[in-house]
Amino acid sequence: MASELVVDVQPKEITLAVLDNKKLVEVQQESQSESYAVGNIYLGRVKKLMPALNAAFVDVGHKKDAFLHYLDLGVEFNSVSSFLKTIEDKKKIPLLQKMKLQPEIEKDGSISDKLKVGQEVLVQVAKEPISTKGPRLTAEISFAGRFMVLIPFIDRVSVSQQIKSREERARLRQLVQSIKPKNFGVIIRTNAEGKRVAELDAELKVLVKRWEETAEKLPKAKAPSLVFEETGRTVGLLRDIFSPSFEQIHINDPGVAKQIAEYVSIIAPDRKNVVKHYNGATPILDNFGVTKQIKSLFGKTVTFKNGAYLIIEHTEALHVIDVNSGNRNKQSLGQEESAFEVNLAAAEEIARQLRLRDMGGIIVVDFIDMTSGEHRNKLFNKMNELLASDRAKHKILPLSKFGLMQITRQRVRPEMELATSEVCPTCFGKGKIKSSILFTDTLEGKIDYLANKLKVKKFSLHIHPYVAAYVQQGLISLKYKWKKKYGVAMKVIPNQSLGFLQYQFYDKDNNEIDLKEEVEMK
Repeated sequence: MASELVVDVQPKEITLAVLDNKKLVEVQQESQSESYAVGNIYLGRVKKLMPALNAAFVDVGHKKDAFLHYLDLGVEFNSVSSFLKTIEDKKKIPLLQKMKLQPEIEKDGSISDKLKVGQEVLVQVAKEPISTKGPRLTAEISFAGRFMVLIPFIDRVSVSQQIKSREERARLRQLVQSIKPKNFGVIIRTNAEGKRVAELDAELKVLVKRWEETAEKLPKAKAPSLVFEETGRTVGLLRDIFSPSFEQIHINDPGVAKQIAEYVSIIAPDRKNVVKHYNGATPILDNFGVTKQIKSLFGKTVTFKNGAYLIIEHTEALHVIDVNSGNRNKQSLGQEESAFEVNLAAAEEIARQLRLRDMGGIIVVDFIDMTSGEHRNKLFNKMNELLASDRAKHKILPLSKFGLMQITRQRVRPEMELATSEVCPTCFGKGKIKSSILFTDTLEGKIDYLANKLKVKKFSLHIHPYVAAYVQQGLISLKYKWKKKYGVAMKVIPNQSLGFLQYQFYDKDNNEIDLKEEVEMK
C-alpha cells in the first residue's frame, strides 16, 4: 500500500493528512498558537481541593482551572515535591542523579494529605481543554520520544506489552538499564524493537536534555507558568503519526521541511530522502486531492457505497451514527443479505471516520436490523478487526437486541471538526447579492488598484476553479487582457478551498495582500 504524508503549514494552523493509495485515511489539524497541548509542562498552583472527588483544581493559566485527580499524582509525587521544595529553599537546582528518592505514595490515599490550597505543583497536560472543561493534568512528568518515554524520579525500566519476544524484551531492558542515568525511569516503546544501542542512547540523551532544560526554568518560574513546551508542533504531531511505510512526505514550508528531514534522519536514517519540499503554485492540499476529500468526508452525511450513506450527529454526551441503505437495491439478495452487506461496508467507513475525525468518548452506531445471529457476530468481529490498528484505546460491545453497537474510544483532544459548508461570499448573510456577472469587473478593479496605486506588478490571484477556467478561456482571455492593460505579471491559481465568488491576492513572496472591502470582512 502506497502511503503518503502531506503537511500544509499556514501562519495560523498546521494540517497533516495521511493518504493510502491517494485515499485520505487520517487528518490532524492544530493551531500554531494553541496552548495547553498534551505534553506541555506547567508550574501550577492549587486553587481548590475536592475531597469528595479525591481531586484538586489547579491554576495553570487557562480560563478554566485544570483537573488533577489523586491517582494522577504518580507514585513519585513525594520525590517531585521534595525537588520543588529544595529549589524554593536554596534557589538552586539539585542534581536528580544524586537525590535520595522519597517513598512512593499510597494508591488509596487522600488528596488532602498531599496537597494544600496555594501549593505549587509541577504538572503535565494529559488531556487538552474540551468544550467547557479545562485541561486534565498528571503530576507524573514524562518526555516522549520515538523509542522510549523518560520519567524522572523513578528508577525502573518497563517494556511495552506489544513486544512479544521474551529474548527481545530482556535485551531491551538490560540495554536501557545499562545506559540510563540514576533516578530516571524508562518505558520502552514498541518502535524500539530490534533497534541498536547507539540509536536508543542518542534518543535517551535528547530526552534527558529536555528534562534538564525544564528544571533550569523552575527557580525563576512563578506559578502559573509554562516550563516545557512539546517539540515543534509539526514534529510533535509527526512523532506519533510517522510510519516507515511512508513513501513520500510533502511539506510546503522549507523551514519545517528541514526540521522534519532532520527528525526523520534520526528516527529512520534510511528514510530521510522521502521528505520533499513542495513549492508548486497550487495549494498543497488541492494538489494532492486532500481538500476535495475533506469536503466530502466531514459533512453530516457521508456516502460510502452504491448509494448507501451514514448520518453522523454529535452531542455533548456522545456521537450517534445512523446507517442507511439509501436507494440501493440488489434483486439477487434478500433483505437479510442486503442489510448484512451494507452493514459490512458501513463498518469500514465508520472505522475510517473514527480515525479521520478523532471521535472520542461514547459512539453509538445504529446498524440496519439483522435477524441472523451469525451475521451479527460477523459484523462485531469485522469491527474489531478494522479498529485493531487504531492507536487510540477503544472498546467495542456486541450489537444489542435493538441493532445498536456501542463503542468507547479514548478522547485526548477535541473532536476534529472541519467546515464543509461555505459561507455565501457575495451576500454575507444578507440574502441579496450584487450581480454575479459583474464579478470579473470587481477583480479588474482590484488589479487596477494593485498595479497603479500599490505599485505591485507581480502577484498571483487565487479564485474558484470554475471562475479560473472562465478568466483563462480563449486565446485572448480576460487574464491576457488584464496583463497587457495594466502591465503586470499575474498568475491565476485555481483554489478549491475558496467559495464561488471569493478571491485572494498574493505577492511574489506568497504573502497575502488584503484587498477586501468592509462588507466582505463580515
